[in-house]
Amino acid sequence: MNIEISGILGFLILALDIWAIVNILGAPAETGSKVLWILLILVLPVIGVAAWFFFGPRSTAA
Repeated sequence: MNIEISGILGFLILALDIWAIVNILGAPAETGSKVLWILLILVLPVIGVAAWFFFGPRSTAA
């Protein structure tokens, strides 16, 4: 049972990481900033996504 839960949790983290990276690539931020955010997410998946969610660049689209 624990293996199933950790597998599902791992999949959810992967999906969030991919979603965040796609949003970062579409953000109106500078290329250097995008690279740093993506590296943070790749190195620290959970902390990186949380940091990007709270501190990352916001879209200007309404």
